[in-house]
Amino acid sequence: MTAPEPDDEFALLSENAAEIGLPPERVPPVRRVGADTPAGSVSALRWGTADPRLVLLHGGGQNAHTWDTVLVALGVPALAVDLPGHGHSAWREDRDYSPATNALTVAAALRSWEVGGVPVVGMSLGGLTTLALAARNPGLATAVTLVDVTPSVLARVARMSTAQRGTTALVAGPVEFDTREEMVEAAVAGAPRRPRSSLRRGVLHNSRRLPNGRWGWRYDRRLATAESFEPLWADAERLDVPVTLVKGGDSAFVGDADVAEFARRVPGLAVEVVAGAGHSVQSDRPRELAEILRRLPGLG
Repeated sequence: MTAPEPDDEFALLSENAAEIGLPPERVPPVRRVGADTPAGSVSALRWGTADPRLVLLHGGGQNAHTWDTVLVALGVPALAVDLPGHGHSAWREDRDYSPATNALTVAAALRSWEVGGVPVVGMSLGGLTTLALAARNPGLATAVTLVDVTPSVLARVARMSTAQRGTTALVAGPVEFDTREEMVEAAVAGAPRRPRSSLRRGVLHNSRRLPNGRWGWRYDRRLATAESFEPLWADAERLDVPVTLVKGGDSAFVGDADVAEFARRVPGLAVEVVAGAGHSVQSDRPRELAEILRRLPGLG
């Protein structure tokens, strides 16, 4: 029998803690907050009761809950943002979710929340958004951490197999399902080594009932082109804060040539390889990623 689905989106955080060997009392208080911007509303999860010391941006087809286990492990006040068109943030009429456009909206939301002068972490699409955000808003980020992404990612993805793409392949898959359990099975197929409980939570946070009674993903879809990401290399060159590139040891999304190109354009680039992690390092190895983030300015 399928377990009942919780009404409270935070009801399963004790599972996140248990999966990394922590007691439920280690889960910090967390609440959902919102901001109105010219491009629509932006939603986020605010962890802790003090001012955020870290901002996190998820990947395409994900939402702010992708960072739950990392933030339970890290235990610092933080703000995990739902990118436009994802999670509980508004969908755009023009469906433009490019990194530069996302950065404009996220910057407006952060100003509304009076959050800035902290490290910013971004994974995949969120990482490229972080590049644009930090380069075009001096002083907003004190450090930048990119998780398994460079501006050349789409050129590399075009040469990858479905298995190598993992759960990111779901973005190009079916848009409707009869049940949430069908969505869970699709996620399990994309990440067979990840705990089923983790994947089921991800689906619960990333799905919604459609008007026709079926189920769909909680994000809008718009496929980007490799050419649209390449200009972000110029943003990388403008960064004047410490930059770290975290690569999943089992991921094909960032190759040696991409790392070398990043290091050429960003002198002093720090590179961390997380063994046993695929593209979603935060889901595959959350404790290891938390320890890397703990070394960021103001988090140690």
